Amino acid sequence: MGLFTAINIAASGMSAQRTRVDVISDNMANASTTRTTEGGPFRRSRVVMRPRVDGPYWRSPFLPQAMDNGLGRGVRIVEIQKDHQTENRLVYDPSHPDAILSGPRAGYVEMPNVDIVSEMLDMIAASRAYEANAAVIDGAKTMFQRALEIGSR
Repeated sequence: MGLFTAINIAASGMSAQRTRVDVISDNMANASTTRTTEGGPFRRSRVVMRPRVDGPYWRSPFLPQAMDNGLGRGVRIVEIQKDHQTENRLVYDPSHPDAILSGPRAGYVEMPNVDIVSEMLDMIAASRAYEANAAVIDGAKTMFQRALEIGSR
């Protein structure tokens, strides 16, 4: 395991969490957007992350070989997905320009599938994960400084 491995792992986590906060902010900003260029209301997005497993693996002497495959490489963003699973909310507002004009849902407006409360919870979790990765970098810097102090005596 190299000298800067811990910093690289934490930096990949910080980068991923920053992207996650950006996507959550976009979701919250478009929580009332009823018309998009693709047509229809805005769809919530989410970030899909996977562990980094490319290249040579770091093997831990303390874990069985089956458990540590790819351990210590960080995280990467695979894609940013639109949520097509969750139904859009229907709000009754016949005066809205995007209201449904006919049928059993006449007068209703299809609103985005964004729940502000769950987005705020996700944002808090992402910022805490970002802070945890920043603490790892600070701890690694302190450890390196102490090692240099020991080596200079």
